Amino acid sequence: MDSAVQLIELGAIILGLGLLGAVSVRFSISPIPLYLIAGLAFGSGGILPLTTSEDFVSIGAEVGVILLLFTLGLEYTADELVATLRTSAPVGLADLVLNAAPGAIAALLLGWGPVAAVAMAGVTYVTSSGITAKVIGDLGWLGNRETPAVLSVLVFEDLAMAAYLPILTALLAGAGLLGGAAALAIAAATITAILFVALRHGALVERFVASPSEEVLLLKVLGLTLLVAGVAQQLQVSAAVGAFLVGIALSGPLAHTAQKLLSPLRDLFAAVFFVFFGLHTDPGDLPPVLGVAALLAAAGILTKLATGWIAARRAGVATTGRLRAGAALTPRGEFNIVIAGLAVSAGSNARLGPLAAAYVLILAVAGPVLARGTEPLAARLRTRRAAREQGPHHAPQTDDDVPVPTTRTTGDARTADDTQDAAEPA
Repeated sequence: MDSAVQLIELGAIILGLGLLGAVSVRFSISPIPLYLIAGLAFGSGGILPLTTSEDFVSIGAEVGVILLLFTLGLEYTADELVATLRTSAPVGLADLVLNAAPGAIAALLLGWGPVAAVAMAGVTYVTSSGITAKVIGDLGWLGNRETPAVLSVLVFEDLAMAAYLPILTALLAGAGLLGGAAALAIAAATITAILFVALRHGALVERFVASPSEEVLLLKVLGLTLLVAGVAQQLQVSAAVGAFLVGIALSGPLAHTAQKLLSPLRDLFAAVFFVFFGLHTDPGDLPPVLGVAALLAAAGILTKLATGWIAARRAGVATTGRLRAGAALTPRGEFNIVIAGLAVSAGSNARLGPLAAAYVLILAVAGPVLARGTEPLAARLRTRRAAREQGPHHAPQTDDDVPVPTTRTTGDARTADDTQDAAEPA
């Protein structure tokens, strides 16, 4: 009987996601806010809580994030990743300072103490790689000039999380500086090992997974990605980092084929991830903390817009691309909830969990909406500026702020004719 109920719930979830996706296509909006609201409706405290399918949804959510980051990794080679990290360090540090500060200051002002301040700093700092990857894909931005800058910030943040999470866990457990240093050493060694294999032995990885059969290739790539992600997570490193590094180890036609085979699975499990996030947010806990969450969310939008602006400007991208970069970095999601969950389970302030949930929910919904509106907003601003400076009949000139093909041909890169960007020279 339980099996039948579970099948009914899973079927209803997947069918509901399909219907919500159809609505988003009909009105040309991102489906992410709809998925999140659906999760709220059917989660704890919602209209009709699910009873038997929670375990499947939980595992599916993890797989969704892993596949989102793996497919992002397919866009880069290992050499490009290293070069990107070298050049993005100043932007990454600016991102850290701008976005961690509001959470830490809020926790201190609320009287929650220094450990809670460290936790809240992480909640407000890190972008949701899963939601950002989905937004970039939905809006067709993979081939845009600012996208490598956005991805470099995401990679920097994920690697920062690999150092931050062990330290936070040690602080919450009262292990002190020595325990945090030991956990950090394990995380650093794991990342170094995976990155070394990707850099030096990527060809061996490709030969291992290559197969003339698409079925065999799918099973090998999916199995390897999940295996490495699980090992990374077991060693206190983000599973997303492990999946991303597996993606960069693959290149050329093999990467293109893997992208094509895994895209349907990625889309399915990514949708499950967003529903899962909503399922674990009790709507009744949100109203008391909405005021503080809204203030933090407003600050978070401004600080991520600043981060994206800085990153895209350093890459030589003009105004519209800078706005797109900032909007893409705005959503918060999976890491933020993990951080809050660690703090609450360790006995930190009980209000930290609902505050983090409300904050993330606001930005998980606002981020895709903001991303959708950046190009019309930029076009309107350019038109007004041109009218003021040159007169009402002057048409703004176009520059080179147009999408260019990514290093790998994945079928998502757009040509210059698809989205000409009328912006001032960078």
